[in-house]
Amino acid sequence: MSQPYYPAIKNPSFSGIIGVSQTDITPPSGIYARNWGAATHEVAAGVHRPLMLTCTTFQSSRDAKPLVLIGADLGWWKSKEDELFLRQGILEALEIESPQLMFCLSHTHAGPSLFREDENKPGGQFIEPYLTEIRHKAIAAIKKALSSATSATLTWNYGKCDLATNRDLPEYGSERLLVAYNPSAEADDTLLMGRISNSQDQLLGIIVNYACHPTTLAWDNQLISPDYIGAMRETIEKQTHAPCLFLQGASGELAPREQYVGDVAIADTYGRQLGYAALSALEGMPPAKSQLIFKGAVESGAPLGIWETADYEPSNHCSAKMTGVEFPLKQLPTLAEIEKEWAACEDNVLKERLWRKRGIRKTVGDGVTSVMPLWVWKLGDSFLIGQPNETYSLFQKTLRDKLSPHAVGVINIVNGYAGYLPPQDYYSKDMYAVWQTPFEHGSLEMLIAVSVETAKQMI
Repeated sequence: MSQPYYPAIKNPSFSGIIGVSQTDITPPSGIYARNWGAATHEVAAGVHRPLMLTCTTFQSSRDAKPLVLIGADLGWWKSKEDELFLRQGILEALEIESPQLMFCLSHTHAGPSLFREDENKPGGQFIEPYLTEIRHKAIAAIKKALSSATSATLTWNYGKCDLATNRDLPEYGSERLLVAYNPSAEADDTLLMGRISNSQDQLLGIIVNYACHPTTLAWDNQLISPDYIGAMRETIEKQTHAPCLFLQGASGELAPREQYVGDVAIADTYGRQLGYAALSALEGMPPAKSQLIFKGAVESGAPLGIWETADYEPSNHCSAKMTGVEFPLKQLPTLAEIEKEWAACEDNVLKERLWRKRGIRKTVGDGVTSVMPLWVWKLGDSFLIGQPNETYSLFQKTLRDKLSPHAVGVINIVNGYAGYLPPQDYYSKDMYAVWQTPFEHGSLEMLIAVSVETAKQMI
């Protein structure tokens, strides 16, 4: 056989010390859970599926400081203080620094309020105890993951799932865009699947990074629910017998076709759709620490090229950077002006919008710019890039392109929340993402540039 040269084919991987754990964080059913302006109920009447918190820790060696990745079935932060109440307690208890922790919310819209200032609303008395409980459970989950951590390999594989659709729909006879399925626009269908296996090839954990708003369940639903993520997790864990950690991608304009319903069966159908797609990507992965190498040609009825599996040792490089991106802010009313308008408002829908606007103004401050954090982790020949806002899919598509052949996981709503980051040419449109965001046009493009530059410095 001849030996012509072709590059070896291998999936992006990281080998090191990896720990996995999972815990239930379902709140009491009577907790305040009014997430929609159109809702008429204030409190959760029951539970559709449990909310889960899944933790994975990464270390290059036993004595190295860990990187801690947490995925939680929660919605979004309405207050910087509430987010810090949770995260700072975790950092202090584990004696780790801010760059080492990404606490990622799935963005379910059927979860409880995380805003302690809702305490005077029906069921609001449960919010602060619930946040304290999450903090305690997160700390325990991290300690459990670290105590059970073992030599393991994280292997990535890209797949496809058409659950996500574009949700910027031009309204007939109007210049307005509705937040609804737009059948004429393409949507990013990329799925990133991570498999964690130990040295005996036993499956320890699964990571699913996918961009799609969990807005299936809306104002007619009165149940606490992880939305489609619950059935996705059940589908994967039933097959693999390993915990599944979900990471919400850059889903600013992405959502299921049919949404805003009260029927939990629809959310479950979507979850199984994503779960089966993830399992397909899992089945398409080679064994850990393996690559395909070209061995040469064999003359038969046709000239046949032979590729064979061979062992290799993935990198154990594990590093983290946290940096700030200073976004310009739009001209916004001050916090005092918003509070005055809210106090005078008698329309429930507008009052809810003003309450959210107040939380955003408190988060970004009363200045003309606001510094937003960015986390970039390098694990072997892959990146995990997280930030607190709702970026459009341009963010993840550009990062995947610019940082190839590294696998790139992109995560929205990490360690905070303020608003949307749509592309700059959207700012002339009459649409929710533009009037909701406190950030001026060009902010997404600024985030992309800093993310690419930071990641390339780490290669």
